[in-house]
Amino acid sequence: MYSKLLNRQIRKYLRGAPIPKEMEGLLGIISDAYEHYEENLELMQRAIELSSIELNQAKNKVTSALSQLNEKNEDLLSSIHYARLIQEAILPSEERFRSCIPESFVFHQPRDIVSGDFYWLQEYNDKILVAAVDCTGHGVPGAFMSIIGNNALNAAVREEGLTTPSLILDSLNRGVSSTLRSQSSADSGAGIKDGMDIAIISIDYKNKQIQYSGAYNPLYIIRDGHLLETKGDKFPIGLAQDDDLRLFTNHTFDLQEGDMVYIFSDGYPDQFGGPLGKKFKYDNFRSLLFKIHELSPRKQLKMVQQAFVDWKRDLPQLDDVLLIGMRL
Repeated sequence: MYSKLLNRQIRKYLRGAPIPKEMEGLLGIISDAYEHYEENLELMQRAIELSSIELNQAKNKVTSALSQLNEKNEDLLSSIHYARLIQEAILPSEERFRSCIPESFVFHQPRDIVSGDFYWLQEYNDKILVAAVDCTGHGVPGAFMSIIGNNALNAAVREEGLTTPSLILDSLNRGVSSTLRSQSSADSGAGIKDGMDIAIISIDYKNKQIQYSGAYNPLYIIRDGHLLETKGDKFPIGLAQDDDLRLFTNHTFDLQEGDMVYIFSDGYPDQFGGPLGKKFKYDNFRSLLFKIHELSPRKQLKMVQQAFVDWKRDLPQLDDVLLIGMRL
């Protein structure tokens, strides 16, 4: 009844004497328990082996899925980096910008690899046209919008011959609104709510004048120790219907020697940071520009870059950042 090993151990202990009958029942119970223990141990070992096989199979599946995911992620990042090269190709180079406006700087810092903010420069009929544009969103969606905006601005000048900022914005508004509505129709009525804010100026050195128009984004001129702010119209580019295409306002200023002009997106003043993790805000932004406006554009660029880093600290960048400074 009980196992041979147990039998042998008992007989060795009794030194050949017979096993008492009253112990046989107890030894049978012990034998059964021992045999069940061996059976259970064998079952457990088999279960562990099976679990190990299943775990290895699951591990292999997860490893394969992660490998495929990493490969797709690398392909995606490679595509986005290539998109950045395309986007950079449509932006005016630093050399071209300074050849048109020698005393100028551009602080452009995308939040992601590609940007929804972009700057634009054109020369036409003795006018220099400069725009700071903030498209809805950032990253890839913003970058697509920036290409639409850049093409529409070029068409307004090159095809329509426009140099008045408000008329350029009217044309831009029509073009972008039409493009987005067409895309919205193609998407079975899924409305696109994207648009853009912009500040655009036309510089006329011959007549010593500057003209400005804006969709939300303002113009700052620092002159004779005073910061002059001209606000843009309070509606964006690209969200209007044909019966709601409001016209933009044009502003004209006589240039004075030494005028420092700034156009920008809202990324800088909206950045969180500082000791309390709050927004930089426009008051601090204006104070910064006023503090540095007499410096050379190259030094101004370094100052605004450093001030942004010092304010942001370890917090993530909230939005794309664009600031253009020009001494006219």
